Amino acid sequence: MSDRLLSLLGLCRRAGRLTVGCDPVKESVTKGEAQLVLFAKDASANTLKDVASVAEKAGVKTVTIAYDKKEISASVGKLCAVAGVNDGGFAKKILELSGKDNGEECDLC
Repeated sequence: MSDRLLSLLGLCRRAGRLTVGCDPVKESVTKGEAQLVLFAKDASANTLKDVASVAEKAGVKTVTIAYDKKEISASVGKLCAVAGVNDGGFAKKILELSGKDNGEECDLC
């Protein structure tokens, strides 16, 4: 993990391609906008369960990153335990930086 991931999340937010918060992320997933759902390492069990079930039904990949809510919130400028990435390019790069891309061709793009 690197601070490049946090910087990329901030850039994604400024570009308007990041949805922040439980209900907005679920709505984004349901509408088919979200390409990837990110969870803070200290996100609550209820949040994980709630959002992950919606993402699973929609076929959207979920990833828990190695940053806590405080670190993510500082990079995106808003309290954040869960975020939806609404751009394939950003999603692919975030997977690479988070170490969750297992070397296979990314099917998000």
